[in-house]
Amino acid sequence: MARILIVDDDASFRESLAETVSSLGYEILIATNGAQGLSLLKHGGIEAVFLDFRLPDMTGIEVLHAIKHLPGGDGPPVIMLTAYTSVDNTIEAMKLGAFEHLAKPISRHAVETALAAALASRGTATQQAEARKEDEFVAHSERMRETIKMVGRAAASDATVLITGETGSGKEIVARALHQHSARASQPFVAVNCAAIPQELLESELFGHVRGAFTGATANRTGIFQQADGGTLLLDEIGDMSSNLQAKLLRVLAEGKIVPLGAERPLAVNVRLLAATHRDLEQEVKEGKFREDLFYRLNVINIHVSPLRERHEDIIALAEYFLALASDSPKNLSAEARHRLEKHSWPGNVRELRNVIERATILARGPSIKAEDLGLADVVASPALSATPPPLHDLPAALAQLEEAMIRTALAETGGNRAEAARRLGIRRQLLYAKLQHYGVEP
Repeated sequence: MARILIVDDDASFRESLAETVSSLGYEILIATNGAQGLSLLKHGGIEAVFLDFRLPDMTGIEVLHAIKHLPGGDGPPVIMLTAYTSVDNTIEAMKLGAFEHLAKPISRHAVETALAAALASRGTATQQAEARKEDEFVAHSERMRETIKMVGRAAASDATVLITGETGSGKEIVARALHQHSARASQPFVAVNCAAIPQELLESELFGHVRGAFTGATANRTGIFQQADGGTLLLDEIGDMSSNLQAKLLRVLAEGKIVPLGAERPLAVNVRLLAATHRDLEQEVKEGKFREDLFYRLNVINIHVSPLRERHEDIIALAEYFLALASDSPKNLSAEARHRLEKHSWPGNVRELRNVIERATILARGPSIKAEDLGLADVVASPALSATPPPLHDLPAALAQLEEAMIRTALAETGGNRAEAARRLGIRRQLLYAKLQHYGVEP
């Protein structure tokens, strides 16, 4: 019979949990504070621990740290308990080796599942969390809580991470969280969008150049890798990187050195690399569009950010967060506005939601944002023609109208990202810019 330790100062919760664990066939030990719990653990024989974050004599994090430094190993698997979740606490708990994090109240099924997994695996660190607003990591849905768990697991290492997800879903926020909770947090975090820089200039941006390396290189230039030295570098939309640059990036990952354009000697750099993309790189590898060896170098750890339409519980929480950021005076969402937000499909994901809320705070005439202030009717609509279609014999006018509608829809779906909109439309960015000006479209 496995012996389970419960460390919690809430008598009613502690007794309820003990009754549940006992009914599952486990032997129970009880501690009402951290010191008592550690004393019991030092005697050995305990195979799993339920540990509250808030204790009268010390924090749950302090107790967890002590458990992981007990003589003879890293201690039994620890399941953290709390009624007050936060990103910092849960990520820190994971980094220290917590097995699971359960939010009170806890169902019998959750207790049974967590215990079975803890006893079976003995030490896989996971966590469950909601993010605080100041982290810009709002996570009420199970999908985003799982993402936070992955962030916590990956933050403690220097491994390369590939962050995948649709445009506007929050991949850069995940990257920043990985940096902020890593040992490199005090060092630079540098992000570069590989799709936003012409490929012929991207190499110089990444690796720098020396004076005279090419026409117009009148002075030495420090590249992004050097700017991020000691810290973290995010290469966003890495799937748009040319095959030539892919080969050079692979060499940097293998050797830890860069060669600025025109330089004769390589420079050593110490950078933790994160890569992000909305593309299916595995499919791109199969189609010969992305290097297989580079893909495996990047995909040491994969963190997927789900689209907003699959995180229904996050929509209103995110809207309220963006509302607090965008408005100097307090505003609230009407019931009709909340309903409209929840029913929208959010093709542009979190970025689109933020834009919608920022616009609504400007258009709303009172303290309450109404459904019509959101302007979602136009966004939801697919590229429909105007209410007065051109005559059937006027083909140029009809084509122009369809073209404008497709451009507006592409911009809505990408949250105003013109580079991504151009890619989806299959045209060059310069041509899209000209079309925007021609039709008077504001991204």
